[in-house]
Amino acid sequence: MAVNVEQCPGRRPAPARAPEPDLELLQRWRDGEESAGQALVARYFQALYRFFANKCAGDADELVQSTLLAAVRARDQFRADASFRTYLFTIARHELYRHLRELKSGRKVDFSITSIAELVTTPGTQLDRDAAQRRLTAAMRELSVEQQTLLELYYWEELEVAELAQIFEAPPATVRTWLFRARGLLREKLGHDPPGNREVE
Repeated sequence: MAVNVEQCPGRRPAPARAPEPDLELLQRWRDGEESAGQALVARYFQALYRFFANKCAGDADELVQSTLLAAVRARDQFRADASFRTYLFTIARHELYRHLRELKSGRKVDFSITSIAELVTTPGTQLDRDAAQRRLTAAMRELSVEQQTLLELYYWEELEVAELAQIFEAPPATVRTWLFRARGLLREKLGHDPPGNREVE
């Protein structure tokens, strides 16, 4: 089933009402109920769009749609041993890497050392609302793709280390080490601590 992201007006959050569980909506969507699919789109579109727009602004809509469709196609692989949000961002990470490899004509890319600035030449994203945000965005884009993705999911999407461990398919202790290193590199590029005071747990 195609997802029409244009039906998510203004990329606003879902209406304020008693929310249906994600898994219930997912089941109804894969059973063919289009309204359940659109409800999931409305619920996660903004977070997914932000995730992609900061890296590939011009392709964010397409990447959000491909992520949501991949979530439905891979429904049998989702055993509900993690939250649906964790499941969705795991797919989003893989969709991002697939897209970046396509930009490099399928050539092998090491995302642990390669930055968005090296892979994507488009100008600033929709998050660039002021000079401070532009500076932060530019600094983030100079980190490796994995470091940028890790920091954004931890600080902006407020995922826990255990959730990041599932998304990045690494032990929690390793994720904590990556977070400390990535934050340190970002601090060096900015000349000060990045916005937000959430400590690495």
